[in-house]
Amino acid sequence: MIEISPKQEKAILIGIVTRNQSEEKVNYYLDELSFLLETAGGIPGRRFTQHLDVPDSKTYVGAGKLHEIRQYMEDHQSDLAVFDDELTPSQIRNIERVLQCKIIDRHNLILYIFAIRARTSYSRTQVELAQCEYLLPRLTRMWTHLQKQKGGIGLKGPGEKEIETDRRILRYRISLLKKKLQQIDRQKITQRQNRGKLVRVALVGYTNAGKSTLMNLLSKSNVFAENKLFATLDTTVRKMVIGNLPFLLSDTVGFIRKLPHTLIESFKSTLDEVREADLLLHVVDITHPEFEEQMDIVKQTLVEIQAADKPVILLFNKTDAYRHIEKDPDDLAPPTRENLTLADLEKTWIARANSPSLFISALKKANIDQLRKIIYVEVRKIHIQRYPYNDFLYPEAEA
Repeated sequence: MIEISPKQEKAILIGIVTRNQSEEKVNYYLDELSFLLETAGGIPGRRFTQHLDVPDSKTYVGAGKLHEIRQYMEDHQSDLAVFDDELTPSQIRNIERVLQCKIIDRHNLILYIFAIRARTSYSRTQVELAQCEYLLPRLTRMWTHLQKQKGGIGLKGPGEKEIETDRRILRYRISLLKKKLQQIDRQKITQRQNRGKLVRVALVGYTNAGKSTLMNLLSKSNVFAENKLFATLDTTVRKMVIGNLPFLLSDTVGFIRKLPHTLIESFKSTLDEVREADLLLHVVDITHPEFEEQMDIVKQTLVEIQAADKPVILLFNKTDAYRHIEKDPDDLAPPTRENLTLADLEKTWIARANSPSLFISALKKANIDQLRKIIYVEVRKIHIQRYPYNDFLYPEAEA
């Protein structure tokens, strides 16, 4: 793995307004892309958007817009163009020919962040496999025998060379990584089997929703937590006891919009912690303007990894930072979500949710005692189903 370039790269962000993607949505998506870029160590600059029915098959945006972008980048000495969608190999070639700069798309940026966040040999192997599989059809920037590597955002991983493309070497590397992961997966399966028959509870949610902070609070552990995307890649498992009821609590990698399928596949063993869990704690950032869409993305990802049938406790986190706009009494228009108080939201979600829900603040420890009681009740249900003869050991009201 190569080192990060010490020079911070200045980047412009590019998105498309389509029939299915409003300008408001695109601005929100570019906000998230900007956060991704900052997490990667880059400096977000100007944003460019264009109204198109569908992205241009050759250059993503129109030729005129592309030349406008080139002129801006030349005038402001920008190093990098970041696109909010996955680009095809031919689009990358065509765009590079015009802009004469480094081009990365959303998927490549996410892969890069995973690479710089990977802290163990296992997660580094998972990320490198995902990068190799993503880059194999995109060998347009002279990838070779993993030497003479260049630094910078989007280039951390198997290595980029300037002499020739060698697909055979990359395929061979993919084969080796898959064999290595298969061996590690077997070890992980053995580890999970050795944990006995304890009930398993897994924290899931959109990235930066506060899962690791909640994990630290509940289990009194010291999982790395930071206000950046994908702070945690490796699964952490801790044994917990509430009342006299033991169970296992695991913290897993966060989900995100358009999470590359290569990552989902290579992180199979990590995501098995979610697949094999008996109960999911779905952590939601209540302060985010698009938290409902984030919830849907998490649900879709759970479907993709075949974990959508688990019982769920919905946890609306960061209530300490929630703000609403007071509605003008003379305004006769119906209130929007921005006008709703936490009390209003609680009534709405409790009325609509098919599973237990709670509004909490992991940072300020608000409603954590109530959360422990809810977890106790749900874990007890599962435990009693598994061991009905132990019913008398775990009173219903105890927590």
